[in-house]
Formats: sequence, structure tokens, C-alpha cells
Amino acid sequence: MKAYYVIGLMSGTSLDGLDIAYCRFKNQGQWSYEILQFKTVPYDAVFKERLRNAIALSSIFINELSLDFGVLMAQEVRQFMDENKVVELDFIASHGHTVFHEPEKGVTLQIGNPKPLYEMSGRPVVYDFRAEDVARGGQGAPLVPIVDKLLFSDHDACLNLGGFSNISFDLDGERRAFDLCPVNIVLNHLCAPFGIDYDDKGALASQGELNENLLHQLNGLDYYQKSFPKSLAWEWVDKQILPLLKSSGLSATSQMRTFVEHIAVQMSSVVKSYSLKSIIMSGGGTHHNFLLERLNHYAPGHWVKSSPLLIESKEAMAFAFLGLLRYQGQVNVLSSVTGCSESHSSGKIHAD
Repeated sequence: MKAYYVIGLMSGTSLDGLDIAYCRFKNQGQWSYEILQFKTVPYDAVFKERLRNAIALSSIFINELSLDFGVLMAQEVRQFMDENKVVELDFIASHGHTVFHEPEKGVTLQIGNPKPLYEMSGRPVVYDFRAEDVARGGQGAPLVPIVDKLLFSDHDACLNLGGFSNISFDLDGERRAFDLCPVNIVLNHLCAPFGIDYDDKGALASQGELNENLLHQLNGLDYYQKSFPKSLAWEWVDKQILPLLKSSGLSATSQMRTFVEHIAVQMSSVVKSYSLKSIIMSGGGTHHNFLLERLNHYAPGHWVKSSPLLIESKEAMAFAFLGLLRYQGQVNVLSSVTGCSESHSSGKIHAD
């Protein structure tokens, strides 16, 4: 049985850096995976700021940034391949970096020109996974649920705690998935006054005071009453979440404390609503010990942490696998998840 060797690339909304995962996939009646090597390359302060402010750029400067990001990815992947003596490689799959995502307006944009990656590696590059789904009337997110279904079926649900949290599970014979609420994209934002990028293990949040009024306002936002499919993006956070936090007049730690409670309430309510018993968690948010403590308060015994490697690498591995499905012309986006007109094989292939 042929093994497929793929490098998957992921740049998340929390701007932690570029995730690079070198993976091997096999299909022996059922798909299996192995993460052979993994690395996160932090962005320097200047490039991080360019990505953060990309939404305000004109199309000309966005194209320039997309090319610069493509060059950066190619440089980092070349170094990664040299460091790990990567010889076997079928192709590269790149999520790119999301600049804006407003599917209700029919628009989404992930930058990261694939040409530098192709020229560096001589291998095809699968990229731009979301645009076709949005064009078909879908949310363009989340895309990882088919990966959950094919690779992690021994759990009731898969929960990712990244810039946003999303959950994936089977319901009435179909895979269902949606974004639950913001996580690191807000918690990291609240760390700015302290001059740090993130709240290590939730130490700061645990020192704040819970504010019931703010918690009630957050839990009352319209998004949480909507039925799925649905997804979140920075634009929604900027319009709906940040004004509530700012107008609360609370200290940064109390805003953190209350927002952690909000996350725990939203996640546990979904878990209880669908009687999910075993939820495997991945993503950087699993390091937030205080958040895990609050999750266990509301739904004790339901949460299973992934291995340390999988916690960090799952999204990059997932896009490697989504790229493989696209490369083979197999379905990699489910209409039951995104709400698109039909399940399809999404992503473009750069190979010349």
C-alpha cells in the first residue's frame, strides 16, 4: 500500500507563527497518519504586524504581502527539509493566512502565493482551500471535520482550541461542525497591556474577578443562538466582543477571567446538548490550565487531551491530509458542515 508524504502548513488567526508538519498517510481500508516531524516558526515583530494589519491593505499591497509570505514559507520549509533530511515528498499543502473571511458576503481570502513553494521544492502545492466552498454558498469553515471523521473516529467529538474554538461530531449519520466561540484571538489580545503574547497556563486569568454582567452580555450574543452551519472571524470579534470588553470598565485580568468563563459555558453547553462523552482536544488553548479547570467544572470527565505533539501540530497535519484528498480528487469539504450546495473536493493545485 502506497504511503503519501506531505508537508502541511498552517498560519492561524492568533499569529503564533507558521506551523510545518511533515506527515505520512496510508490507506489500508482506513486512513492512518503519522506526524514524522513538526516545527512552529514564530513570526518576527515586523512580519506579525504586517499580517495583523493586512485587512486594511489595498489589493495591490495584499498581493505584495501574499508573495512575501509565499517567499517566507518557502524559506522556512527549505530549512525545515534540510534540518530533517526530508527526501520523500509528494507535495506541499498550504492553508496560508486568513486576511478576511465573511462568507455571508461571499468573500474569503487566504494569502500565501504558492509559486515560491513550488519553485523551492519542485513539488505540487495545494492551496486556497476555502474560496470554492464560499463560492458554492458554504461557510468555508471549518474544514477539519472530514479529517476528524476519517482519522479520529474513536472519539465522540473533536475540539480545537485555537484562535477560535470549533467542534466536530456525528449527528444522525452526518458529520456536523461549527465554530463555538473565540478563544486565543481574544485572550491573547487582552495580554497586550502586560507586554506578553499569551497568558501562560492561564495564570493571569485565574487572578481576575468574574463579572456576571459582562458574562451575561457575552453569552447573549446573537451568534450563539444561530443554528449551524456557522463560523466566526476576526471581523465579528472586532464588532461584537471587543466593544463589550472595553465598555465593561474591568481590569484586563477580570476581562480575561470573565471571558474564560464565557468560553467554558459555550463549550460545555454544546457538549451537554448533544450528549457527547469523549471529546479529544487539540490546539494551543489546551495549555490554558485555568480554562481546562472551568471546562471540568461544567462537564467533568468529558475532556481528553491529545498528545503534546498532536496538540501543536493537528491543524498543519489536517491541511496536509486535506491536500492529499484534493490531490486524489476525493471529497474534502462536507456540505453537512459548511452548508455548501454539495460536498466537493476543494483547493487549487499549483504545479507549473
